[in-house]
Amino acid sequence: QVQLVESGGGLVQPGGSVRLSCVASGSILRINSMAWYRQAPGSQRELVADITNGGNTNYADSVKGRFTISRDNAKYTAFLQMNSLKPEDTAVYYCYAHVVNRNLLPIDYWGQGTRVNVSS
Repeated sequence: QVQLVESGGGLVQPGGSVRLSCVASGSILRINSMAWYRQAPGSQRELVADITNGGNTNYADSVKGRFTISRDNAKYTAFLQMNSLKPEDTAVYYCYAHVVNRNLLPIDYWGQGTRVNVSS
């Protein structure tokens, strides 16, 4: 079993910054891709950014130039640096990881989510 635990959400003013963290633990052989998704009230969950274990990244058009995803492979951790935040960035942010466990099984895992509220 693998657990993903997010942290770093909260209330932030428009134009502000926040950094989210996601730590994976458990039966991990390696983590292939990691990603951040978000779900705003009344909306579907959408991809914000993803990163391969080689460091290749991909971003939603709405966050390009403002958000940066990174990871520390040795610590099974992913980060999302969010700058120039807008009210429309308000959502619950979920961490995702594609994990190969110690039984060599590839499994998708999700964190419980952390809320980011951009408001003055």
